[in-house]
Amino acid sequence: MSTNLRGADQPTVFEYAALRVVPRVERGEAMNVGVVVYCRAFEFLGCRVHVDDGRLLALDASLDVDGVRTALKGVAGLCEGGEGAGQAAAEPPGGRFRWLTAPRSTVVQPGPVHAGLTRDPAAEPERLLRLLVL
Repeated sequence: MSTNLRGADQPTVFEYAALRVVPRVERGEAMNVGVVVYCRAFEFLGCRVHVDDGRLLALDASLDVDGVRTALKGVAGLCEGGEGAGQAAAEPPGGRFRWLTAPRSTVVQPGPVHAGLTRDPAAEPERLLRLLVL
């Protein structure tokens, strides 16, 4: 298995999910704030986030935006692995991706998992952030 994430000869499958903020579950409103990307062939797990305070507060003026940022830092820590992943540090990237994309009823939630093809898994988080969030 190659560790080179750029310039793969053939496209490879990757999976991704949008990260969304759902301030009040009962209202069903959500805003995308990031993406999580996993590519098994390269053992790649990465994420990108962007929090727009004004847009979030337009959904719910009482939203704890700092709490949202803290939750998203936790997601980034899990993606990076090591000490930032806490108890999940020993899990392989695929296990951490499955944990991050498991349905949950919290303010920061994963969207459905989708698949795609890429030659450059490391570029996908930024591309998807531009497409789904910005």
